[in-house]
Parts: sequence; C-alpha cells; structure tokens
Amino acid sequence: MTHKPVPHKTLIVVGTGEGAKFYRNSGKSGELKLQHEHDLEPGDLADQGPAGKQPPDVSAKESMEATFAKILANHLYDLAQKHKFDHLILVLDPDTLGETRPSLHVSVTDKIMLELPKTLVNSPVDQIEKSVLAAL
Repeated sequence: MTHKPVPHKTLIVVGTGEGAKFYRNSGKSGELKLQHEHDLEPGDLADQGPAGKQPPDVSAKESMEATFAKILANHLYDLAQKHKFDHLILVLDPDTLGETRPSLHVSVTDKIMLELPKTLVNSPVDQIEKSVLAAL
C-alpha cells in the first residue's frame, strides 16, 4: 500500500475537546515516526468563552469543548506565526475537528496535509502512526 510521504518535522496534533498532544515527525525520507513535543490542556475554561454565539441548549461539557477548540485554534495560529511548522496533520475527534475548523486562520489551514476525524488521544503512538498512514 502506498501513501503520501510525511515530511520531516511535520506537526501532528492528536486531541479531543478536553486536550491535545503535539507530536513531530522525526522520521526521514517520508517515514512517520512520532516524537512527543508537548501537551495543550484546557486549564480553567470558565474564564474563556467558546468562539461565536452559543445556542441556549448547549451543555456545560459542549461549551467547554467548544472553548478548547478555540484555544487550540489560537495556539496553532501562534505556532504558525512563529514559523514552527510547514506541514500539519490534525487528528481530532469528529466533534472537536468540526468545532476547531472554522476558527483556524488561513496561515494554519494552508499547511494542513490531513484532517483525520478520529479519537486517538489515548492511543499508543504506533496506533496513531498506523491510523495516519492509512488515511494518507
């Protein structure tokens, strides 16, 4: 099975509405070998609101996840402005991916090579690698 090569130093973000793990591809020649870089945790979400207007029937959990999606989008924007990545792979649960996508700046979306709507944040690294490669 052939897939698109994943460039060296590609940023891979794996997360849900409750947090995200950031990895770098340390593989050479198109290989995918994830190396953990840092985590992004929501902190106290009560101090921040979700992006956009919120319908009245939204649960507290949904509101917190929407707020984290906004925080994630802002973090990716900051990294893009500092030229911290040229290629990006997003592996987010479907709801978080849907919440995050509209908040992403063009400087981030231009670098996305794959969006994978899967919940893999608690999966071992080799499982994340297999899922990403299967989707390319």
